[in-house]
Amino acid sequence: MKKILILLIVLCTFGCEKYVVSFEQPTNMKLDNLKLEVFLDKEKMQDINLKATEALPSYETIGLSVSGEGKHLLQIKTKDTTFNFEVKYPEERYIMITTHLKNNGKIHVGILKQSYKYRVR
Repeated sequence: MKKILILLIVLCTFGCEKYVVSFEQPTNMKLDNLKLEVFLDKEKMQDINLKATEALPSYETIGLSVSGEGKHLLQIKTKDTTFNFEVKYPEERYIMITTHLKNNGKIHVGILKQSYKYRVR
């Protein structure tokens, strides 16, 4: 039984197609503890709580499994707003999500997409 479980974990780790999504932790203290709900193809994947910092922004990275190649819908919900992004797998496999507070007090979520890993320093 142990061997089967280990084999299943290894296959899922190396065999699954994934988006790698990094969430930038904001430097604006008004965005501290803001909850982001992450949906992929209208299926809820995870909740992210932003932790504001006064120094350089940090990043929280998650992996989102996809069922196959092609276009997928990535949705980020915060408070009363939903942001929809079309992403292509595998061309746009690495994604960075940034959250900003506009001058009028509304929250804006931006996205950066590319095929190779981001180098965050």
